[in-house]
Amino acid sequence: MASYPAPLERLIKELCKLPGIGEKTAARLAFHMLKGKKEEVLQLAESIGRLKQEMGLCRTCFGLSEVRGESGDNGECKVCQDFRREREKICVVEEPADMIAVEKSHEFKGLYHVLHGAISPLDGIGPESLRIAELLARIQGAVVNEIIVATNPTVEGETTALYLSKVIKPLGVKVTRIARGLPMGGELEYADVVTLGKAIEGRKEI
Repeated sequence: MASYPAPLERLIKELCKLPGIGEKTAARLAFHMLKGKKEEVLQLAESIGRLKQEMGLCRTCFGLSEVRGESGDNGECKVCQDFRREREKICVVEEPADMIAVEKSHEFKGLYHVLHGAISPLDGIGPESLRIAELLARIQGAVVNEIIVATNPTVEGETTALYLSKVIKPLGVKVTRIARGLPMGGELEYADVVTLGKAIEGRKEI
């Protein structure tokens, strides 16, 4: 690392720990903060410091939730608290960010369950490492008629989807997989063969 003054070098080293941030980008961000107003930088530092203190996991779906009061107990997220949701449907995703992405589509009105990963034997991640047991407990303890598996279209995501189907179907609950295909505005000639194949496979009557 180039020779920076100690306080600046310390900040750059910390910024380099963030995903996708190399030394040049970290240095650019650090210099931007250095040039900025003191109160804005302090506000940023405070927000970062409070993040781990005030954010936790929803006790029901394991998505993101604000920590309640001084007790530090995790409450339910806003989605789980909303009784207007279609509570007989649960969309299963890998990470909290995936839940937010689906929610931003405004197409799904049910509940969620976050696994916090996907089955990956090569990485030593089996079903017991995920929140699958909690999902099964939710299904058995409530009226659920459909589980929508929205894991990523990767080998790990597909493995997880197949496993979920295997353990959930015997409970008498329908298991569906989100469709995969061409994006809006895309052109066939630029689509990769796997995406195009999945689009044809997932066709429906119009």
